[in-house]
Amino acid sequence: MSTDGPVDAPVAEAAPPPPAAPPKEESDSFLSHFLHNLWAANTVTVTLLSIVLAAIVGAVLIVLSDPAVLDTFSYITARPSDAFTSSWTVVSNAYADLFKGAIVDPSTITAWANGSGTWRQVFFPISETLTYAAPLVFTGLSVALAFRGGLFNIGGQGQAIIGTITAGLAGFLLPLPPVIHLIAALAAGALGGMLWGFVPGILKARTGAHEVIVTIMLNYTANLFLSWLILQKGIQQPGRSDAISKTVDSSATLPSFGGELRANLGIVLAVLATAGVAWLLNRSAFGFELRAVGANPPAARTAGMSVAKTYTLLMMTAGGLAGLGGATQVLGTAHALTTQVAGNIGFDGLLVALLGRNRPWGTLAAALLFGALRAGGNRMQSYSGISLELVTVLQALIVIFIAAPALVKTIFHLRAARTARLGASMAKGW
Repeated sequence: MSTDGPVDAPVAEAAPPPPAAPPKEESDSFLSHFLHNLWAANTVTVTLLSIVLAAIVGAVLIVLSDPAVLDTFSYITARPSDAFTSSWTVVSNAYADLFKGAIVDPSTITAWANGSGTWRQVFFPISETLTYAAPLVFTGLSVALAFRGGLFNIGGQGQAIIGTITAGLAGFLLPLPPVIHLIAALAAGALGGMLWGFVPGILKARTGAHEVIVTIMLNYTANLFLSWLILQKGIQQPGRSDAISKTVDSSATLPSFGGELRANLGIVLAVLATAGVAWLLNRSAFGFELRAVGANPPAARTAGMSVAKTYTLLMMTAGGLAGLGGATQVLGTAHALTTQVAGNIGFDGLLVALLGRNRPWGTLAAALLFGALRAGGNRMQSYSGISLELVTVLQALIVIFIAAPALVKTIFHLRAARTARLGASMAKGW
């Protein structure tokens, strides 16, 4: 029997779902994240590429500063190989000497192996690197710690100078046994720096005085005080008319690693200080307070934290670290007070902290890099005839590129760093 209505079409069966993809192994996931982030704009990649860019610009400056190489460019269209060969030779020799003066000279390893050299000659370059790096670790930590608390401690130079003064005075005025004498001199250096850091800290806490202005003025005060002090009777070295103090007693000097190696216990203390600051920032109640105050002072005050107390203690701690840097300088290498005993370790500490992203272990790595540049620069000047000022230029270029990550990302076409797993941990910094 036929029907007038439409006949329903047969209903098609639903297709079975596709089989689930097998889960990837954890190692494959880690590897994929690592490869993706290798060329992403994370902190480590930007820092390394900043160093590469600085080296490239430095190579150009080396070529431009060599008249013989520049002469080959006058006939580059006739014989271009002369210009490229001479440029490569002068740049490669300069950077090779930089490496040999900072890390190791392969010829000394060969001499040690055949018996014509000693192991101390092999480790001399790295010893110089550690010697220059040790005080920079302390001053860099001083700046980094204060910055994490919201303060810009530009007074590391003055705090380091006071640290050299108090440590030096304790080193040649106190008649103490060897181990106790060294501990007392180091403690005196730390206390001197804490005192010099207390002044801007209490002024910031009580009156709101800007710490940058106060610490800049205190830098000048510390330097002038040092110049006056070392010319006073009882302080100036007998029989000398120039500005130099008595020599620090051997019982108060930092033990060296032996022979002509200048590296001493100061680098060990610097590593311990780095670990201590890392613990202070990440594990202690005071570290939590200073990070909270640095992030948002009004919110920290609302939560019941004393912002004034935190500022004062923070600047005292930062000053103590800078004072220890000055103490390692006078007790480890200088052994006497002069007008230049502290060098520029306080100002260089600003660059070290910036390069280290204000992280303790990053600051340590940056100090080692600056120490290597200084140690290698000495050999580069002696053997290649390159001015030591080029090392300062390299340091400045590295900091400039670090401070302008957008420029580095644009030059190398870096991808944005991912915020998952490996990408997240790398993007947060050191």
